[in-house]
Amino acid sequence: MLSHENNDLVTRVGPGTPMGGLMREYWVPALLSRELPEPDGDPVRVLLLGEKLIAFRDTSGRIGLLPNNCPHRGASLFFGRNEADGLRCVYHGWKFDVTGACIDMPSEPPESDFKRKIKPRGYPCVERGGIVWTYMGPREEPPPLPDFEQLDDDVENRESFASYRDCNWLQVLEGDLDTSHVGFLHTGHGSPDEVGEGTFLQFALQDQAPRYKVLDTDFGTTYGAYRPAGNDDDYYWRIGHFLFPFYTMTPTGVLGLRVGVRAWVPMDDHHTLQFSVGIKRTYLAPPGQRVGITGKLPPQKPNTSGWLGRFRLEQDADNDYLIDRDAQRRGDSYTGIEYISTQDVAVTESMGAIYDRTQERLGSSDMMIIRVRRRLIAAAKALAEQGVTPPGVDDPEVYQQRSGGIVLPKDADWVERTSNLRRARVEHPELDPSVAGGI
Repeated sequence: MLSHENNDLVTRVGPGTPMGGLMREYWVPALLSRELPEPDGDPVRVLLLGEKLIAFRDTSGRIGLLPNNCPHRGASLFFGRNEADGLRCVYHGWKFDVTGACIDMPSEPPESDFKRKIKPRGYPCVERGGIVWTYMGPREEPPPLPDFEQLDDDVENRESFASYRDCNWLQVLEGDLDTSHVGFLHTGHGSPDEVGEGTFLQFALQDQAPRYKVLDTDFGTTYGAYRPAGNDDDYYWRIGHFLFPFYTMTPTGVLGLRVGVRAWVPMDDHHTLQFSVGIKRTYLAPPGQRVGITGKLPPQKPNTSGWLGRFRLEQDADNDYLIDRDAQRRGDSYTGIEYISTQDVAVTESMGAIYDRTQERLGSSDMMIIRVRRRLIAAAKALAEQGVTPPGVDDPEVYQQRSGGIVLPKDADWVERTSNLRRARVEHPELDPSVAGGI
């Protein structure tokens, strides 16, 4: 469990908070590029780390991210005119470029130089991997972007998407770090006899209580969750990562083939956007299998222009995530909730906006979660109290990682034996994706 003080420290992200300060040291995913499809298009409201911002793509294609309120008298720039390389407030015509500089002030006399004294902060933005990234930190020269292989310019079959969560960022991040829940929440209705012989899924269904090894790294924390691989000689390992400040790489699929990362970006203390970017891979499930993870995305509502109007699922708390109790009773589904990711959403949102972690009781399967909390709290305190730069900020290459599953002899050193498979940008044509069996 956490104390009230540490629970607040690790979950609160607004300006001036220790965790908010930590996250502002890094580049942060803000939007999908397709949300700003054309120059001089409609501005978009962006709620990010507790700040209300307005995003726009100017005439030259550059992206600006400005404070919501015009510095004149506070009118929202969302209603502004996006024209001629700037966003013009409709209240008195003040116009700002993507840096926040006021480039026109028609309500003042021509001889006035007042506009040179007005500059709301425009957060710098870059586009990589179908995502708009912004830097909200204190440096005049931002640090490098994390060197995820998914962001390479020449990547084929890349997909980037986003999804809304109606709760604090740490709850959903911790759900991604918790591999033991897969054997219950997602596949608990299955039987080892129903799936492919010798697949990862069969091993997971045969033993639902994995043991853990946890390792601190330059980028964050890595875990290896292991269990018998159907014989007395081997273990099936699920290897996943937490990467500062809010990234996860889950152990779905085969280690060495899976290329994907998720960012759990706080909109504010109570709302989160998941940004995912990866390379489409085919994980072949055995014919007729009914418990495997398909990776199919749940349907979303159309985006609205509100602060919380982006990437909301059709299945939500208001309709009980469309739970099918009959399917649950029949054994067709452990939860009765369709779609893997919606099952995750239902349980993490059900904890409330920010779960009171003084009330939890953690077990051995929570080793990774405990370690990640400690690392986050220690890094936030070190930055706030001593000015220590957090892990990975100036070392983009530490993000060159892969995650996934593998079978190893029981006496193997799991860290040493997987070092090459965990490296990004290494091809492994000898690996068979079908052994994953759907997980």
